[in-house]
Amino acid sequence: MLLPELSILCFSVIFLFISLGEKKANLINAAKSLSVLVVILTLITINQRGTLFAEAYKIDLFSQLFKIILAVGFCLIIFMLDKNDEIEENYFSECIMFLGFSTLGLMMLTSASELISIVIALEISSYSLYVIVPLRKGQTKIQLEASMKYLFFGAISTGVMLYGMSYIYGMTQSTNLTEILYTFPKYLTQPMGVFALTLTLTGFFFKLSLFPMHFWSPDIYEGASNTTTAFIATIPKIAAAAILIRITLVASSTNIQFVNILMVLAAISMTFGNLVGLVQKDIKRLLAYSGIAHAGYLLLGILSFKEGYSAAMFYITVYLFMNLAAFYVVILISKKGENVVLDDLVGLSRRAPILAFTLAVAAFSLAGIPPTGGFTGKLFLFTSAFREHHLTIVIIGAVNTAISIFYYLNLVRMSYSKEADSIEPLTLSIQEKAICYIFIIFILYLGIEPYALLGFFKQAIG
Repeated sequence: MLLPELSILCFSVIFLFISLGEKKANLINAAKSLSVLVVILTLITINQRGTLFAEAYKIDLFSQLFKIILAVGFCLIIFMLDKNDEIEENYFSECIMFLGFSTLGLMMLTSASELISIVIALEISSYSLYVIVPLRKGQTKIQLEASMKYLFFGAISTGVMLYGMSYIYGMTQSTNLTEILYTFPKYLTQPMGVFALTLTLTGFFFKLSLFPMHFWSPDIYEGASNTTTAFIATIPKIAAAAILIRITLVASSTNIQFVNILMVLAAISMTFGNLVGLVQKDIKRLLAYSGIAHAGYLLLGILSFKEGYSAAMFYITVYLFMNLAAFYVVILISKKGENVVLDDLVGLSRRAPILAFTLAVAAFSLAGIPPTGGFTGKLFLFTSAFREHHLTIVIIGAVNTAISIFYYLNLVRMSYSKEADSIEPLTLSIQEKAICYIFIIFILYLGIEPYALLGFFKQAIG
C-alpha cells in the first residue's frame, strides 16, 4: 500500500547520498530512469485499499489516482530538468533530491485523513520547495528575494491554517477527518464553524495561489529557475485539490454561508488573475496570474461539492499537462535559464515549429478553446456549478474566460504572426520533441475523449 511513497522516498535518499559524494556525469539520466520506475510502481498500487497508522492514513482509489497524477507530473519535470545553466552545478543533485522530497510530502497529503498528518505532509512538501528556489544560477538578488517571500507567506498561511484547525478540534474533540465528517456539519450553521473551516483551508488556498493567498506567486515564478517554477506551478496544486475535496466533504450545498465565501473567493481570483494577466510581458509572471485565475475556476468544482468534485479532479489533471507544456516551451527557448518575455516568442513558428505548435495548443487549452482539454474541463466545472444553481458564478467564470483569451492568444500571435529580424533556428533533441508530442496528444485527447478519465474520477469520489 505504501509503494508509491516508498519509491519516491528511495529516489530522494539515493540523490541525498549522491549529493554527499562526487557528482557523476550521467546524474540526470539516472534521475530520469528512476522517475519512470516511480511511475510504474505507483501504477501497480491503483487497486490497493486500506487504512494505516490508527486510521490517520487512508489508501483508496481517490488517493491512488492522485498519486499516479503526481508521479507522472514529477517524471515529466525530471525529463524537463536537464544539466544546463539553470541550476547551480554544485547543487544539481540536491535540487533533484528536494523535488523528490516535496513530491513525497504531496503524495502523503493525498492519503492523510487526520489533521496533524495533513500538516506534517504539507510541511514536508513546503520546506523542500523553500530550499530549491534560491538554487538558480546567477541573479542572486531576485532569487533570494523570491525565496524569502515564499518562506514568509508559507509560514503565515500555515499559521492561519493551524489556527482554524484548533477551532475544529475544539468543536469536534477529534483530529480524524472521518469523525469530523460526522460531528462538524452541525457547527457549519453557525458563523464560528464557517470561520474555522475557511481558516483551515487557507493553507491549501496558498498552494493553489487562490486570492487572497496569491501574493507570493508572481515574484516566486519570476525569481525561481524555469524548471523549479514549472514544478511549483503544477505539482503542489494537484495535492491541494485532493485535500480540499477531502476536507470540504464536511460541508454541503445547504451551508449557504460557506458556499458564498467560496463563490466570492473564486470570483475575485478569476477576475484579478485575468485582468492583471492582460498587461504582463514576462511569460512566467503571465502564467502566475493565469494560475491565480485557474484556481478560481477550480473552486467552481469544489463549491459544487459531490456534483463538481470529479470535474475538479479532471480539470486539475488537464491543468497539469497544459501548464507544463507552456513552461516547457519557456525552458527550451531559454537555453541559459534566463526569463522569457513576449518579444522572445517572435518568429518561433519558423525557428522551431513544434515548439510554436506546443505553445499554441497549451494556450488554446488554458483559454478554454475546443477541442482541447481545457475547454472540456471548464465545461464540466461550469455545468456542475450551474446544476447546483450557482448561475452568477458561472456567468462570472464565462466572462473571465473571454477576457483570458486576449492574453493567451497573444502568445500564439507573437509566435506565428510576427516576423523576427533574424531567424536563428532552435535545434531540439529527439527527447525534447517527444515530450512536446506527449503534451500535445494528452491535451487534445482529454478534450476529445474525456469520459473514460472522468468515469475513473467519479468512481473515486463515490
